[in-house]
Amino acid sequence: MAVNVTFESHLGELLDALPEQIEQALTAIGMTAETHAKELCPVDTGRLRNSITHEVDDHAAIIGTNVEYAAYVELGTSRMSARPYLRTAVENYTQEYKSIAESALKS
Repeated sequence: MAVNVTFESHLGELLDALPEQIEQALTAIGMTAETHAKELCPVDTGRLRNSITHEVDDHAAIIGTNVEYAAYVELGTSRMSARPYLRTAVENYTQEYKSIAESALKS
């Protein structure tokens, strides 16, 4: 008795879907990082916190702000100690971002 086995490759479909999955993962990571940064941001008037946004590039999720004094708060000055909120939002949640990426790429 002979058994015939046929293999089909779906690699092309997988590769076609990959860019969209990557963009979805980066968007979810960017939104999550933005939320964490806003939670960590020191608040006086709320201007800095409200200015924090994210955008997705071809290969990165970028969080930041256009408020002119944001770097002074993040890095400190000679008269004010640093109160990092962007760096902390990235560094303290890397495992969460990894899980988001894995989940998006598995779907």
